[in-house]
Amino acid sequence: METPGSQTSLHRANLERVVRAVRMAGSLTQAEIARSTGLSAATVSNIVRELKDSGTVEVTPTSAGGRRARSVSLSGDAGIVIGVDFGHTHLRVAVGNLAHQVLAEESEPLDVDASSAEGFDRAEQLVKRLIEATGIGPDKVIGVGLGVPGPIDVSSGTLGSTSILPGWSGINPSQELSARLGVPVYVDNDANLGALGEMVWGAGRGVRDLAYIKVASGVGAGLVIDGQIYRGPGGTAGEIGHITLDESGPVCRCGNRGCLETFAAARYVLPLLQPGHGPDLTMERVVQLAREGDPGCRRVIADVGRHIGSGVANLCNLLNPSRVVLGGDLAEAGELVLAPIRDSVSRYAIPSAARQLAVAPGALGGRAEVLGALALVLSEMGDSTLLDNTRQANGRATTHAFI
Repeated sequence: METPGSQTSLHRANLERVVRAVRMAGSLTQAEIARSTGLSAATVSNIVRELKDSGTVEVTPTSAGGRRARSVSLSGDAGIVIGVDFGHTHLRVAVGNLAHQVLAEESEPLDVDASSAEGFDRAEQLVKRLIEATGIGPDKVIGVGLGVPGPIDVSSGTLGSTSILPGWSGINPSQELSARLGVPVYVDNDANLGALGEMVWGAGRGVRDLAYIKVASGVGAGLVIDGQIYRGPGGTAGEIGHITLDESGPVCRCGNRGCLETFAAARYVLPLLQPGHGPDLTMERVVQLAREGDPGCRRVIADVGRHIGSGVANLCNLLNPSRVVLGGDLAEAGELVLAPIRDSVSRYAIPSAARQLAVAPGALGGRAEVLGALALVLSEMGDSTLLDNTRQANGRATTHAFI
């Protein structure tokens, strides 16, 4: 038994502190571990040696600042995590290890709105197929991160808006997928996962305060405050798409008029261009045509950028983020959309907040949400459980905590 305040409990806490730092970063040198944990270099060296001997971490030679160093990452044998991203028109699944390496990934078209049962059937099949493709046993799965295109009600675990996915009314996505796969499932909306993915792997690395703007069939924002995703007490923080721009504007699916979403989301923007470009026009095609010089597409994208910039200006005035990352197909338009966003921010935001803000395209494209789902599992899994599972895998016990 570990007595609180004893040397044993202190040592255990230091082990977990080092594992947590490595788990969130993917890999760190011992010097970086010391800086991030506040532990002495000697203590870190001893702990890394112990974790290496137990099979929890792997140590490889590297260099830092021109000097030889040792990179520490979680062992490939410590387990794998799964990311599942449901978009309105696609399903994407990724398998990763605890060293932040993607081992397998696949995407397929899917009308998620039609049926939750079909969506979960397809997700279950794809997850099992990718696990098999990695050659790693299913008993190594530690958890699953699940992204859905709508806010999750914190109290019930169900989708907070039945107008977004009517076929999912009353469904608890976490419980449904967990029952099928037999492992813990952590669920969040797609904008939050996009923010998490860009923060860990992409354009938000090293940034403590940012907003990830997802523009697709709707408009949402994932908010990072002091390095943590901010969801709000009900899970609906970041619904930037429902900021009112025009009280006399089009009726939004939320019941209000003139929401940002009615001026920027694909379902409202595409009909403006379909008479001249056909009924099968997609936002991806609009961006391509704009980049090729199509005047109508360029004008529409610029207008969308200005409207998004108005919403971003409100975020600046309220939260003062240091970076805004634009995701979704629209980000591929580059300066055609980013410049109008910046123009609106400079016009409507408090000057000091506007000066501090950087607006950048996402670095991960359509993969941001599924990679964010992997990062969600990595952030939610317990360090104590990870330590115990690694020891079990090395013969100190014969059972697995999750399977």
